[in-house]
Amino acid sequence: MANAQSLLKDSVIYGGTTILVKMISWLMTPLFTAALLAGDFGIMTSLYAYAAVFMVLLTFGMETGLFRFITRETQKNKIQTVYSTCIFIVAGIVIAFLFVFLNFLPEIRQFLWTDETIPDKYIYLIILIMSMDVFMSIPFAYLRYQQRPIRFGVIKLLQVVLYALFCVFFLLVCPWIEEREPQLISWFWNGEDRLYYVFIANLLSTGIQLIGLSPQLFGFNYRFDWRLAKRMLWYSFPLVILGLAGMANQVVDKIVFPIVYPDSESAYEELGIYSACFKIALIMMMFTQAFRYAYDPFIFEKNKEKDSKETYALVMKYFVIFGLFVFLGVTLYLDIIKYLFLRNEMYYRGLGTVSVVLMGELFFAVYYNLSIWYKLTDKTYWGSIFSIIAFVIIFAINILFIPKYSFWACAWASLIGNFVVMLISYFVGQKYFPVKYDLKILGFYFGLALILFAVSYYIPIENQWLHIGFNTVLVFIYLFVVIKKDIPLKEIPFVNRFFK
Repeated sequence: MANAQSLLKDSVIYGGTTILVKMISWLMTPLFTAALLAGDFGIMTSLYAYAAVFMVLLTFGMETGLFRFITRETQKNKIQTVYSTCIFIVAGIVIAFLFVFLNFLPEIRQFLWTDETIPDKYIYLIILIMSMDVFMSIPFAYLRYQQRPIRFGVIKLLQVVLYALFCVFFLLVCPWIEEREPQLISWFWNGEDRLYYVFIANLLSTGIQLIGLSPQLFGFNYRFDWRLAKRMLWYSFPLVILGLAGMANQVVDKIVFPIVYPDSESAYEELGIYSACFKIALIMMMFTQAFRYAYDPFIFEKNKEKDSKETYALVMKYFVIFGLFVFLGVTLYLDIIKYLFLRNEMYYRGLGTVSVVLMGELFFAVYYNLSIWYKLTDKTYWGSIFSIIAFVIIFAINILFIPKYSFWACAWASLIGNFVVMLISYFVGQKYFPVKYDLKILGFYFGLALILFAVSYYIPIENQWLHIGFNTVLVFIYLFVVIKKDIPLKEIPFVNRFFK
């Protein structure tokens, strides 16, 4: 229990920062849906989807690789060797990528961006932004290894706050100035291409963030160990494919959609509607990412102890319990949430996909939790196999059904692919690294959450406020059952004082 509490503490620190960062990004959604056309929103989503895939490839699994090899060392000089070798690897990959894309973009466009709706200047900006993000992933991982969550959080927050401020300036302040004193901003501002300034805001904030990480890049002797580099690359390569599975849940549909949707003129508009609603489901991804920051180093350290498997099973149970609470909290209060994030009613027709996306993300989160068995046994090639299976399922469903069902196909493809790979990973994992997960209680909570969701969906209550009140009762039913079965009030800090 003490180890689980330690994980919870780290999750709160990193998770609090992550949630705050994502929350600020959330708050940008109303601005984007108000200031940008739905087609522009779709273009932005598509380009960031490509960037997410490239970032997985360019990072090359080196974050997990860093944790795996650096935790084996105790001497300072060897720790620095692992860290600096990792930096050299990622920096080399990024430099090669920049050289190819910046010099041969016209030729590359023929394969990736045949649609001339997207200007070259957007692509150049995205390339620069993601290159800096990839390079910064290693210093950020090193901060996590050093257990410096405050510095980690401050730098992360710096970027998103600056990004938000720059976006507010370009999308709100500049149009206001243009109406009154256009000569003040005419030298840099063009109100007909507002999406361009969103990318400029991102570039500026990311550049400043890189400067903030300079203490993690200087002040020590860089050493490159070629033998170590080969071992790290061999270990991390399968994780690249695994990382693509995670991206597939979020971005493959957004890449494929404009290509296969039959009406090319409205493809980006449809994608924009889906993407805006998809933003609402980010809370599940937030929860998962916050957990990952603490869980990656935890599983390797905990594996040294005898009760490690019992702890992994306990963590899984509470992870699922809280994940289902997030699912209910979003879906049952969607009538309120939609007003906060979607400033135009045209986006409302995509709201039905939110519940499907949320459950799909929870399945992927459970799959990630199960992945400890092949990371700890160094059988990371299994991660590649599972990732390929998930990708094939998601990709095939999108290709086959987007032309007929539009963005609904995207939502269901993610759910089905994640569910299948979650099951396969569990059964294979029990052979190589058996952990006695409490399947009975996990199934019970999944069933309870889905029943409560179905009750809310199928019982018609026309009055919106009465419907919200009814849904609140359903949420309290879930919490009551959880507290009654698995979280006694007497064991909760601060609350237990009332029972003394």
